[in-house]
Formats: sequence, C-alpha cells, structure tokens
Amino acid sequence: MPKILVIDDESSIRNTLKDILEYEKFDVVLAEDGFEAMEKMEFGPYDVVLCDIKMPKMDGLEVLEKIREKDTDSSVVMISGHGTIDTAVEAIKKGAFDFISKPLDLNRLLITIRNAMDKSKLVTETRVLKRQVNKTYDMIGQSEPICRIKEMIERVAPTDARIFITGENGTGKELVARWLHELSKRARGPFIEVNCAAIPSELIESELFGHEKGSFTSAIKQKKGNFELASGGTIFLDEIGDMSLAAQAKVLRTLQESKITRVGGEKEIPVDVRVVAATNKDIQKEIASGNFREDLYHRLSVILIHVPSLNERSEDIPLLAEHFLQQVLQEQSMPPKSFTDEAFEELRQIHWTGNIRELRNVVERLAILCDKEITGQDVKQFAQPLSSVKK
Repeated sequence: MPKILVIDDESSIRNTLKDILEYEKFDVVLAEDGFEAMEKMEFGPYDVVLCDIKMPKMDGLEVLEKIREKDTDSSVVMISGHGTIDTAVEAIKKGAFDFISKPLDLNRLLITIRNAMDKSKLVTETRVLKRQVNKTYDMIGQSEPICRIKEMIERVAPTDARIFITGENGTGKELVARWLHELSKRARGPFIEVNCAAIPSELIESELFGHEKGSFTSAIKQKKGNFELASGGTIFLDEIGDMSLAAQAKVLRTLQESKITRVGGEKEIPVDVRVVAATNKDIQKEIASGNFREDLYHRLSVILIHVPSLNERSEDIPLLAEHFLQQVLQEQSMPPKSFTDEAFEELRQIHWTGNIRELRNVVERLAILCDKEITGQDVKQFAQPLSSVKK
C-alpha cells in the first residue's frame, strides 16, 4: 500500500486529508510540524510527502531542504494558502515535485499524488537497474595482480588525475575505466566511451569535438562531440593507440586548455571532463615509430594501470567461470548448472589468447551444450578445439 506523510499545523486539514487518502487506499501518517515530520521520516520511506509551507518552528521550505539532504526518493508536494509564484518557483528549485494552493482541489491533488508516485517508482527502478549494471561490471578475482588494481582504483578514483590503462585485448580495460568513474566524484555525470579503433580517421575529430552545420558535405545539422557530451563526467578513449596524429594534436590541445572547438566552428567551448585512455599496443614502440605523440602520452599518463592477461592470473579462473555461468543461466533462463573441480582445473590449463572475453564465450558454450554438471571431459571436448593447451 502506498505510504504518504502529511505535514500541516492545522489539525482539520491533516484529518481531512487522512480521511480522503485512506478512502483512496493510501497508508497515511500525520505530522503537525517540521520537527515531528523529520522524526517520522526515520520510519519511512514514504512514496509522497504533502507539506504545508507556513508552519511554526520550521517552515515547509526548511522541511523540504532537510528531506532532500537525506537524499530520499520521496516526492514532496508543497501546499500553501498564501502561495505566490515566487514561492512556488523557490519550492521547485529546492526539489519539490509540485506546488498546490489552498483551498485544495481534491481532483488535482489526487492526480498530483499519482504522478508523484509514478516519478518515485521510476527513480527506484532506475536505481535498481543501475545496481544491475554495476553488478554486470563487477571486478571478479582475488589474485595478487587484481588486488593491486582494485587498491589502485580506490586510491586514484576520487581524484581528477588522468589515467592510462594498458593490457591485451579482452583483459578488462573498459571495466577498470568504468570503476574509476563509478568511484569518482563524477559518478553522477556521464561516462562516454569512444572506441578510437572503430571510428574512421576522417570522422574521429567530428566524433570527439562535434561539428557545425555545413562544415562538411553530410553535416546537415550541428552536432555535439563526445568531449562536450562527457562534460561533468568521464570520457574513456579506448584503443587510443589507433587514433590519427591529427586527432591526437586536437586532444592534446583540449587537455592543455580544457576547451574544444567544433569542426567548422570558431567558438571555443569549455569542457570539464576527466580523461581515461587505454590501448592494447606497446605505446613506447608506437612513440618510437612516430605513430603516437610522446607529449600526448605524458599528458595522459599521470597514473599508469596495467591489466594482466588471464594467463597471468589463472587462480581467478574458477571465480570468473562461476560468475559467468550464473550470468548465462540467468540471461538464457536455463536451469541450475555447476562446474566440477576437474572442470575448473581443465579451464586453468587452457592458454587464453582472448583473455576474459574468450573465457566468457567458452562458459556460455559449456552452459548451452552440457548437462546439469559440467565436467572436465566437457571442457576438453568443447573448449579446447578453440584454444591451445599449455604444454
């Protein structure tokens, strides 16, 4: 049953609202002033809070601020018999869902309450989905290399230091970048990923910095670039070793000045963005061969994080395999399955050229093709044809 907190110093209004809302099948809690309301908030959560503005001891706007300080998902509807446009605007700015004047129009009040409940439900669902996404990006492993990376992430994430991540394909460089963002003070901002290897060289500058209408043949309208879209958050430049030298020069200028200029534009646009870059290439060789700017590397590599290959952390394979198995079973709506100890040992003997990405694919194959118990023989039959075994 939806729960509503009514805060009003007039007992007649409190009781009337209680009778009406209970008739509409709401669970109603009453408070006669702001202090009592804050005590009642401890016994929440409430789907909606109806709060009078003019009250003794603590007025409604103060109550609203305190509710918002608690970071509660409750939608707050302000009520006032002395309402003005300025008061309504101030209430909305402070986080109120809506503002209703007395005498109350009960039809409008009920519609507002239901709309507020829909908003609260969406906020809750968004939070649940975000947890699920974060769970998808869990960093699984207890090996020494992974523990060092976790410790490094916790240490540097709260700063705005630029990070340069290296490692083979499929080792989880994107995962490291996401956790750097999630644990940073920019976590509420956007996380924009740019795969520099997947964007044609003639389009990379437009993707990164945007373009003005008419700046080239297909530029039929203005477009914001990824640096602009990531402002206030993090931009992850994946496979930056494949970026053209022309684009590298523009990225260097952006890092130096914290400003970008759209393709075909003249106006400088300030951007507040944290840059995390990654590559699977030997960046020192790329610098020596003239394919990567050394000055850009030094700008990007305030903190260096190397992600080990799966073969360097084979003790984590059972944990990873079990994690991926549960993911696959849930995604495919399959009955429970499990690995035998022999299966784990066989998985550890494989030389993983595709790292964690390859392991995930092999586990999905095993989940689909094997019976309730995945054995060592199953691993030999279905995994090894695509992998070479360590001698």
